[in-house]
Amino acid sequence: MLLRSRLAFVFLLIAVTATTALPATLHIPPGAQANTSFSAETATRAYLDTVPPDKKARSDSYFEGGYWLILWDFLYGVAVSALLLATRLSARMRDLAERLASRHFIQTYLYFAQFVVLSYLLSFPLGIYEGFIREHKYGLSNMTLAAWLGDEGKNLLISILLGGLVVAALFAIVRRLPRTWHLWGAAAAILFQAIAIVVAPVFIAPLFNKYTVLQDARIKDPILRLARQNGIPATNVYEVDASRQSNRVSANVSGFMGTERITLNDNLLNRCSPEAIFAVMGHEMGHYVMNHIYKMMVFVAILMVLIFVVLRRAVDWSLAKWGERWQIRGVGDPAVLPLAMIVISTIGLLYTPVNNTLVRTQEYEADIFGLNTSRQPDGFAEAALILGEYRKMEPGPVEEFIFFDHPSGRTRIFAAMRWKAENLSDR
Repeated sequence: MLLRSRLAFVFLLIAVTATTALPATLHIPPGAQANTSFSAETATRAYLDTVPPDKKARSDSYFEGGYWLILWDFLYGVAVSALLLATRLSARMRDLAERLASRHFIQTYLYFAQFVVLSYLLSFPLGIYEGFIREHKYGLSNMTLAAWLGDEGKNLLISILLGGLVVAALFAIVRRLPRTWHLWGAAAAILFQAIAIVVAPVFIAPLFNKYTVLQDARIKDPILRLARQNGIPATNVYEVDASRQSNRVSANVSGFMGTERITLNDNLLNRCSPEAIFAVMGHEMGHYVMNHIYKMMVFVAILMVLIFVVLRRAVDWSLAKWGERWQIRGVGDPAVLPLAMIVISTIGLLYTPVNNTLVRTQEYEADIFGLNTSRQPDGFAEAALILGEYRKMEPGPVEEFIFFDHPSGRTRIFAAMRWKAENLSDR
């Protein structure tokens, strides 16, 4: 599971099938109704109390289990990479690649293909538990085993085809620029990341889901009005059949320079009230208007440089100590890849709270933007409750800081009710 998340250049966007039925009706609990004695705290508690205790316990159990999976993914991935090094299997895969091709670039590509397939197979027990068995146990997956394996196969193939090109290019940089490869490698990694962000929505995501134009003018027209009001030059709204995978709701606004596209998934359309749909779209438009993707790319660029600096030091030190035992010839040898994966995975684990805080901050900014744009606080609360089916609603402050990459349900509902309290005179 860890390897797939590291190597895949797929950021699956969430999407839809055409719908003609009017979405659900908004229900506001009595304690959250607008009146002269309205209190944001009381209204927040009223919404939170609508969640039955058994469903709250189920969601908490699912989300808290994810904390341990972060650790197990890390340990399992490190164990697989360590096994490839200690048994010299990595060196033997390199030797096979060299027998099959004479050019370094192709040798690296062939080595990477072996590495991905073998690592996937070794990690499969954890992968099928985490991605299929556990999701079904908590009622969060709609996929048959055959459908799940089909998507896994696509992910694996994309990782080999695209990941192989990237890794081969990075090793070419290492071989040609042995003294400064960490700097040029970081620059190349940043470029590849930017390309992936542009390419994935257009060419990768449709391999997993069907995208169609949203036909329901009752939903489409207000969304486009919101977009025009906020300077988003999208001319159409798309839906994607995310229900083939799960019942999770989501949407996004993506693209730039004429490729802007607004996408909703069919779960959002079928499970949420119009007020909740518009609140979610206001949030997604906030990400676009506030240039969150570009800000994140700047931060990732800084992080990439730090990762490659640490990677160089760690790899040089490790090869000096164990390189001969592992039969690795040097940093330009593709057989060193498992060692690089161990270093990168370790950095990723330590970086988790920082990344979560950065993303969570942007999500909260988009929440506030969405409230001001859609003016649908109760719709926003409804969406937060639905997201709470698989996200813990009321974590402790330290827990939220370390493990949450989105504000908790309680935080989001309180922000919505506070906005409602400050705007009662307009409603």
